[in-house]
Amino acid sequence: MTVSNTKGTFVKSLENILVLDLTHMLSGPYGAMLLSDLGARAIKVESPISGEGTRQLLATSPEYSRQGMGAYFLTLNRGKESVCIDLKSDAGREVFYDLVRKADVVFDNFSVGVTKRLKIDHETLAAINPRIVTCSVSGFGETGPEPTRPAFDSVVQGMGGGMSITGFPGGEPVRSGIPIGDLGGGMFGALGILAALIARGKNGRGQHVDVSMLDVQISLLNYMATMYLMSGIVPEPMGNAHFVHVPYNAFRTQTGYIIIACIGDAFYEKFLEVIPRPELRQEKYKKQPGRYAERDLINRIIQEELLANTSEYWLEKLRAARIPCGPVNDFKQALRDPQIVARNMVVNVQLQTGETVSMPGNPIKLSEAGEEVFSPPPLLGEHTDAVLKDLLGYDAERIAPLKAAGIIQ
Repeated sequence: MTVSNTKGTFVKSLENILVLDLTHMLSGPYGAMLLSDLGARAIKVESPISGEGTRQLLATSPEYSRQGMGAYFLTLNRGKESVCIDLKSDAGREVFYDLVRKADVVFDNFSVGVTKRLKIDHETLAAINPRIVTCSVSGFGETGPEPTRPAFDSVVQGMGGGMSITGFPGGEPVRSGIPIGDLGGGMFGALGILAALIARGKNGRGQHVDVSMLDVQISLLNYMATMYLMSGIVPEPMGNAHFVHVPYNAFRTQTGYIIIACIGDAFYEKFLEVIPRPELRQEKYKKQPGRYAERDLINRIIQEELLANTSEYWLEKLRAARIPCGPVNDFKQALRDPQIVARNMVVNVQLQTGETVSMPGNPIKLSEAGEEVFSPPPLLGEHTDAVLKDLLGYDAERIAPLKAAGIIQ
């Protein structure tokens, strides 16, 4: 969709990119959703028998489903089209190959080896369309000693090291409440696809993007991994505190929890305007090393003071002093935050029945993208006929026997 205003005609950044979405569950569908949100045409290729697996997740829940689709599918597949093709049959693969000839990207998160068995791997598809970019997101990647080992979100969170530093000292390891193993794989898959498309613009050739969910978790360790590799010191969980900055923590008030993040000595000086306790004004606390050496004492003093009033009271004072701070929101509070609402981060998607479903918006705000519009997730096989006719030029005589044989739906 294009939108005109005083600047002229807006163009969605990926609107000329056609993605064949073979993904399922979470990591792949999330990556393909990001591409769709940025304007790509995403055609979801599903099994004619049951469709993609998340169609069934929560599908009968009175709280978490609409129009026979659960929250997983509703969110992850907004803006996509659905074409049902039996990829296990020769005739179905021929239809898929015709789509590949028109496509820019084929995105999957099958277990390693599945695309080869189905004859839809990069080597096969590149012989059909040398410009095709393929991306596979898997638990452990396509190389190394155990590429075929199965994995889900919590497995890679545990193996990637992040769980070992999440939680409080002396406690059990805690996985992230957000499925960062799956979501990280999808994000890096989308990033890799964009890089491959840019490279194709230079040399005219597509390539394969191999993303390991475990690799992504290691990448997200970032500077903390470097610190360990430099020192040999294995980090331990610190709860909500920071291993450098003080005060930097979640503190309880009369009405909830707030985050205070004083990064650097200058913020600490400002912080003393809000919490003017004489114990905090010692000369040794003016510099970070002195504060860090007695961080437990400082945190206890701050906690005592904050319990004397509400979160709203303290946040107003902290913001006035320009101290980085914020409430610890639950979902209800987070999704109603005026900043979130103003940036269109809760969007309404109208379904085929006319009912609307609210869901998170697109966090990437491009100045030339125009108005954000999200179309509904597709019904199973909703676009099969239209895609085969309009994109591939199939006529009714060609489509009818494929339907009769169960090759398409």
